[in-house]
Amino acid sequence: MYLFWVCGCCGALRPRYKRLVDNIFPEDPEDGLVKANMEKLTFYALSAPEKLDRIGAYLSERLSRDVARHRYGYVCIAMEALDQLLMACHCQSINLFVESFLKMVRKLLESDKPNLQILGTNSFVKFANIEEDTPSYHRSYDFFVSRFSEMCHSNYEDPDIRTKIRMAGIKGLQGVVRKTVNDELQANIWDPQHMDKIVPSLLFNLQSGERTESRSPSPLQASEKEKESPVELTERCFRELLGRAAYGNIKNAVTPVLMHLDNHSLWEGKTFAVRCFKIIMYSIQSQHSHLVIQQLLGHLDANSKNSAKVRAGIVEVLLEAAAIAASGSVGPTVLEVFNTLLRQLRLSVDYELTGSYDGSTNIGTKIIKAHEERQLQEAVITTIGSFANTLPTYQRSEVMLFIMGKIPVPGVNLTLPSTESEPEGTRMIQVMLLKSLVQVTAGFQTTNMLTALPSSFLEPLLSFSQTDDPEVRLLVLQILLSLIDRHDNRPKLSKISIISDISVLKLKVDKCSRQDNLFMKKHGQQLYRHIYLGCKEESSGQQHYETLYTLLGLLSVELANEEVVVDLIRLALALQDLALSTDEGLPVYNRCAVHALSAAYLNLICQLTTVPAFCQHIHEVIEVRQKEGPYLLPEDVFIENPKLPSSLQKVEGGVLFLQSKITEVLGGSGYNTERLATPYIPQYTDEDRLSKRKSIGETISLQVEVESRNSPEKEERTPAEEITFETLKNAIVDSVGMEEQERERRRQVVEKFQKAPFEEIAAHCGARATMLQSKLNQIFEITIRPPPSPSGTISSGYGQSQSRSVPIYEMKFPDLCVY
Repeated sequence: MYLFWVCGCCGALRPRYKRLVDNIFPEDPEDGLVKANMEKLTFYALSAPEKLDRIGAYLSERLSRDVARHRYGYVCIAMEALDQLLMACHCQSINLFVESFLKMVRKLLESDKPNLQILGTNSFVKFANIEEDTPSYHRSYDFFVSRFSEMCHSNYEDPDIRTKIRMAGIKGLQGVVRKTVNDELQANIWDPQHMDKIVPSLLFNLQSGERTESRSPSPLQASEKEKESPVELTERCFRELLGRAAYGNIKNAVTPVLMHLDNHSLWEGKTFAVRCFKIIMYSIQSQHSHLVIQQLLGHLDANSKNSAKVRAGIVEVLLEAAAIAASGSVGPTVLEVFNTLLRQLRLSVDYELTGSYDGSTNIGTKIIKAHEERQLQEAVITTIGSFANTLPTYQRSEVMLFIMGKIPVPGVNLTLPSTESEPEGTRMIQVMLLKSLVQVTAGFQTTNMLTALPSSFLEPLLSFSQTDDPEVRLLVLQILLSLIDRHDNRPKLSKISIISDISVLKLKVDKCSRQDNLFMKKHGQQLYRHIYLGCKEESSGQQHYETLYTLLGLLSVELANEEVVVDLIRLALALQDLALSTDEGLPVYNRCAVHALSAAYLNLICQLTTVPAFCQHIHEVIEVRQKEGPYLLPEDVFIENPKLPSSLQKVEGGVLFLQSKITEVLGGSGYNTERLATPYIPQYTDEDRLSKRKSIGETISLQVEVESRNSPEKEERTPAEEITFETLKNAIVDSVGMEEQERERRRQVVEKFQKAPFEEIAAHCGARATMLQSKLNQIFEITIRPPPSPSGTISSGYGQSQSRSVPIYEMKFPDLCVY
């Protein structure tokens, strides 16, 4: 009895907070938390917040004892009590209580019992959603990041329990991110040591989810397990993490993704890598998209000696990322993006030619698979086009010029390493870069052809159209078609045929603008010459002639004024003469194809001009050909097995279009008969084949031209010439001849500076520089000599006074004059 009195007395002397904590635990843990006593404990904690840390410490002590004794019912009650106290109390002393709470959560997570791990995780998630009023300077979440990441990789035997543990780990990581990402006083969750654990854990569950989803469960099973699947939870957590990433944290968040895809060889499959980066691109802030693209480009460079499948996977991801980041910019270094892709294209060609990544064929080097490299090259070209489509017009023009500058010209600028297969390598690079230009120019829309096709782009492009390689010539023609076609007329003119009524084509024809007139005046003769020379190539096939017909048609629809129409008719008649000539040595097929091309185009242009007599003549000749020479029309030439004669010796009479007849009928409608009656003769120059080399000589020739016009010898006074109507008429009529003379003079100047000794050119340029410097000195002397200086005069050594010339920037003005 005495002993019972002592125990009862000691129990009554226990602190009140301990008695309140003990009272929330029932005798049978299955009865759950005693709610009435829990309300008393909560009220006491709110009334005496200074006791909160002691309450937490005592609860922690009891929980540790219950865990050790495997009394898991009381463990659940203790955690429920802690959760309710956390939700109710927001006083300044809550930090010490939180420490006790985190200590208990850590105790549960360290347990090997799945239920305790899930219980601790759920409590931590509730705590993570609480916004604390007071900051904490010393709290650490390193353990929780490591433990939750480990739970994400759980390999528990029971699949249902394994799924629950993994989901708990994902929720825990989500809670850590929410708790720390916006708190500057906490440890930086974006540090690589944390990101290297969080991101791979999320990606692991995304990848595992793909494998389980591929088993395609029944719809009923899917609906039941949809809430329990960790895939959606993982994706939501990953999106939340990326959505909170600031500018400086993007790299740390994306780098573990790249490493995970490398370590698990996930680039080759492409599907998972594309899915990951779609999540990234849609989740981050749009203004940060270019950072992800730059990291992908850097990773592509780092894997430049990896297998073609890996590089193709990275390029495929780049393609998808560029399509998503189509908000208008690929970042501040647009050209660097294309430079990286073009460098990969060049490396792939080099690997394909050499057969190894290090340029040697030693034993142990990786063997290149040519078909994989070609697939990579096509992927890079497609990606270049996708990037270009996200750019505004002015940037796309810069990219076109940039790519054009990368295309190698044989013997001038070699961009490939010097190898035995150098000519083939140069050709492959030309083809690949021209294919890239085809992608970049696809869908290109401009209102000013002078800006879309400047001389610095058009002249090198046309120089490639005269190569012996038919593939290169065809690519050049396709680029021209993309740039000239501004009203989607290209598909309507893609098939070469005789159309009796072109109204069925529904061509869109607008009035030629002033800029278009200037463009054709400047570059028209170049285009005509290269069309003519393209028809002379023996290696041209059906596709080439069809593309040339489309080009002629687009020039007639998009850029034709009266003068251009006359020149195009002269060009078509010149093509007929070319096909008749036996001096060129063209095969029978080519000659018939040129005849058919000329007929199809004249049929088109006569209906566009709407001159009845012109149309009548063209149709009469076509009818004669249908009866006497069907092999001169496109319907009988551009087929799979054309029936052609063995020779074309007797092409004459009614099957030919007559220049005199066309001149007569068009002259009656106001067209320039003198120009029509003049046969078209292209000017052959070395510039066609050496546009790169020409650029230096052309620059010098322009300097010489300016100098010759401004030299003192040319400044002699000439008597004023009387200007009359006849003078102006003669000047207009002779403009063609003057242009040809001017072109010949420039060709001679270019040739002179290409073949002259270096000393002669250097002496000439030195004399010009000296004269220029003397003129500049005179100008500077005039501009810095002011009126008499306000600082007064100075005396010379002989007692005479003279004005001092002071430069304006050294003059001193009164304060009132300065503002």
